[in-house]
Amino acid sequence: MIVRGAVLREMGLPSPYSESRPLRIEEVELAPPGPGELLVRIRAAGLCHSDLSVIDGSRPRLMPMLLGHEATGEVVQSEAEGFAPGDTVGFAFVPACGACGPCAEGRAALCEPGAAANTAGTLLSGAHRLGQLGEDLPGQVHHHLGVSGFADHAVVSARSAVKIDPDLPPEIAALFGCAVMTGVGAVVNTARVQAGQSAVVFGLGGVGLSALLGAELVGAHPLVAVDVVPEKLELALSLGATHAVDARSNDVVEQVREATAGGAHYAFETVGSAAVLGQAYAATRRGGTTVTVGLPHPSQMLSIPAVSLVAEERTLKGSYLGSAIPSRDIPRYISLYKAGRLQVDRLLTSTVSLDNLNEAFDMLAAGTSIRQVLVL
Repeated sequence: MIVRGAVLREMGLPSPYSESRPLRIEEVELAPPGPGELLVRIRAAGLCHSDLSVIDGSRPRLMPMLLGHEATGEVVQSEAEGFAPGDTVGFAFVPACGACGPCAEGRAALCEPGAAANTAGTLLSGAHRLGQLGEDLPGQVHHHLGVSGFADHAVVSARSAVKIDPDLPPEIAALFGCAVMTGVGAVVNTARVQAGQSAVVFGLGGVGLSALLGAELVGAHPLVAVDVVPEKLELALSLGATHAVDARSNDVVEQVREATAGGAHYAFETVGSAAVLGQAYAATRRGGTTVTVGLPHPSQMLSIPAVSLVAEERTLKGSYLGSAIPSRDIPRYISLYKAGRLQVDRLLTSTVSLDNLNEAFDMLAAGTSIRQVLVL
């Protein structure tokens, strides 16, 4: 079938993207699903910094690529057990094979075949289902993190899909596949924050605010929010933060340490900056834990006092996909949202159309939006 989607052909084009137009809205050939795969009509897809990182070249990927990884839709055709036409699904951006070492240990985010497929721009099977039209554009279009949700239809591995509540508005449902799963998961799965322990979140995009929601959910106190955008700090305070710190200040670490009586038990870095990660580490107390969620450019290096890891029993941890088991966590977080325990709808800035994606990524790059969602 022929689908219409947003294809990136060259990374690193200059902003503003409204002028350089890195995302080209094209007709692309979509092959039928193979064994263990689904054809899904995409209903909505969130715009995430992970997409922006491919556009600006800080997260190198194979080109050309049809972007979009935080999405939801309706199954049209199923070649996989457990799914049927009409099912509403959300997606995880790491397909979990269920058989490798990490999967066997319950660490689906670290699935080895899933990571290899994502790096190669294929589905979990190693197959490409996207192809270019026209004699002047021969060859394949690569899949983005097994989803490629910036299109009206997608073929995905069933290992990337999770059945979800069909009553959820698509523009909200899409957010659970990345922002919520990653941010809330970093708090409840990776860090396992306990009620009454202090926490600080550096960076208040969709993932950072989701981490804040997760910290508020489990009763972290005090709860500090750090960002450069005053409006985001105001929103964080309305979502449960007890303190807000302007990241443009010269004494960010000192302000956080003062607010948390000597340093936070847990610090979460969601910016994707080694410099900010260094601040987050410095803002924790003796025995504290720093969790990094952001994805910096591979060339960035972190420098910390090595002795502090031993002498102060500090912990530095990475969190990918919120250390989640998507089939367990996505429905669980949706239930908490429906019960009024996670204010995920507050993350939605606006909805956009396929033709306005370049302009929307300008807003994301400028930090003036939290989560814009493409509605199809």
